[in-house]
Amino acid sequence: MAIEVFNRFEKKFFMNSKTYFRVSEELKKYMELDPYSEVGKGYTISNIYYDTSDDLLVRRSLSKPVYKEKLRLRGYGVPEENGKVYLEIKKKFNGLVNKRRTTLYLNEAYDFIKTGKVPDYKEYMNLQVLKEIEYFLKCYKLVPAAYVAYDRVAYFEKDNPDLRISLDTNLRTRRYDLELELGDYGEPLLDSADLWLMEVKTSKTMPVWLTDILSNYNIIPCSFSKYGYDFKKSVGAYTPMLKRITAKAGSYVEAKEKYSAVRESGNIITADFEQNFSKGYKTANA
Repeated sequence: MAIEVFNRFEKKFFMNSKTYFRVSEELKKYMELDPYSEVGKGYTISNIYYDTSDDLLVRRSLSKPVYKEKLRLRGYGVPEENGKVYLEIKKKFNGLVNKRRTTLYLNEAYDFIKTGKVPDYKEYMNLQVLKEIEYFLKCYKLVPAAYVAYDRVAYFEKDNPDLRISLDTNLRTRRYDLELELGDYGEPLLDSADLWLMEVKTSKTMPVWLTDILSNYNIIPCSFSKYGYDFKKSVGAYTPMLKRITAKAGSYVEAKEKYSAVRESGNIITADFEQNFSKGYKTANA
């Protein structure tokens, strides 16, 4: 049975295709592809994000609160009208992500979101999650806000199923035709087709071998939400992702060189310098 409850920390990173292929070879030394990625081409995930008519949830999320929450309907590929999907409620508190989901048929999910009435229980459903989503629907009057899809390759650590790494590309969105069964189409979310979004998901700390890979390839952590970025694009309040990454990468490399030079010289490293460098990439350079 598919896992329905997740509690973990998530770190996100961007890389280009050249780095993606190199990193993938490194990951294969320690991890294995999940069953859906075995064919080598990965799989497609499609989502409908729900929000209030005035975009309260995404605006609140973008303000970087201690606690935030969202609801989405997820399918793998393009679901049939009577196909099974996942209705997910995702919460984040102090960096810890809690995701709870239940399997539903597509028409059941649509009816549930529209009416707020829990569907008649069937064995493939998670009743506790249904109750939580029912309460969520009472708190907010939700409407479909955005379609977000991407192609994913995912890995699990061989000796530690707690660690999962996903790599997404070809991110696409639309703010019309907001039904999963209508098909997989939309406009590119990012300004470059050469970008991959890597997400590291674990309830523990990153293993040393992974931080070494990130450091060796200068892969820099970033704050990024697919739905949040789509919203900012829709209102014209965003910085092109490639420009953000390039600027951040340049500042990190410069800081890393300065950090190494200071250490090698034997000079005292001030607390301020250490703290500022840590903000840039301490996680991947530990």
